[in-house]
Amino acid sequence: MTEITSQDDKTADEQGWLGWIDSSLASLVLGSIGIVVVAGLVQVSFGAYSMTIAQAWGAVFNPDVILNPAALEAFLLGGEVPEMGRRSLIVWNIRLPRVLVAVLVGMNLAVSGAIFQAVTRNELASPFILGVSSGAGLMILLTLVVFSGLSAFLPLIASLGGAIAFLLVYAIAWKGGTSPVRLVLAGVIVSTMFGSLQTALFFFADDIGVVQEAIAWTTGSLTGTDWAQVRMALPWSVVAMFLALAGARQLNVLLLGERTAKSLGMSVEKVRFALSGVAILAASASIAVAGIVGFVGLIVPHVVRNIVGSDYKRLVVGCVFAGPALMVAADVGARLALNPVQIPVGIVTGLIGGPYFLYLMRKQQELGEL
Repeated sequence: MTEITSQDDKTADEQGWLGWIDSSLASLVLGSIGIVVVAGLVQVSFGAYSMTIAQAWGAVFNPDVILNPAALEAFLLGGEVPEMGRRSLIVWNIRLPRVLVAVLVGMNLAVSGAIFQAVTRNELASPFILGVSSGAGLMILLTLVVFSGLSAFLPLIASLGGAIAFLLVYAIAWKGGTSPVRLVLAGVIVSTMFGSLQTALFFFADDIGVVQEAIAWTTGSLTGTDWAQVRMALPWSVVAMFLALAGARQLNVLLLGERTAKSLGMSVEKVRFALSGVAILAASASIAVAGIVGFVGLIVPHVVRNIVGSDYKRLVVGCVFAGPALMVAADVGARLALNPVQIPVGIVTGLIGGPYFLYLMRKQQELGEL
């Protein structure tokens, strides 16, 4: 009898930990990993030094590198890179970091968009709609055009701009509390104002190089990324993903509506503000290393929701894997579409996102509220 009871308890514990993982989520995760691996191998195969996919595969999984603590320490913590073969050096020191940055950016933007959609109860919400991206873009342009001496601190300034923009959105939306509708409307107002200021700043730029750099930042680009960007985004990404998973239950409650959430004992405004902070952290980690990449935070949560449902534990996990799949694949397109000219990856995600939402608009009668 004791053995049966103990076994039942163990089964219940396993269901509590793993019961939320179903076949749709598993298929999404495995499919996304497959896309990232294939697209990543294609990405590291192209460049000024040509190599086949088989040669790139061998360089990526070179045991002299992946089993060398000194090499991994140099890549992840900084320092002098030990000697290695030419192919391994090119792949690991130049090309692979771009893939890893794309993974982190896709993951952060997708999770950030999913959180913002729950906070506003609107499936069209994203870092763009709520002003985070426009605030970061304005600070980027202001730094490049007016305060060029601070260019070394550009990623930090971009993150700060995104946070300030959302605080402004929250202040505008506050009227004895906030509501999803007021947050979205305030975000549109702030985004429009900051977008106009961004356009105005271009008229004060004398150097065409500065203008091109600013355009690359405001459209999102992974060109020239290296291990410094990986090291910058990785810790914040880990923290943001952990907090997003920890807040999945609160996100589910928010979807029930303010009245229901309050009746369940939730302090809606505090939870909404705290979860928005997590979304800003995730978006800022992305903007800091890749600039403003559009549509990823908008379309990935929607696609994942259609596959795994609206439970935010599954949705966040799905976004963690589907976001990188879209971002790495889009970056391959940006790299190879006009080879040898590289276009910003934000252009490719915009070309993907626009037709997708046109399809949704034609398919669904009501698009917007969750």
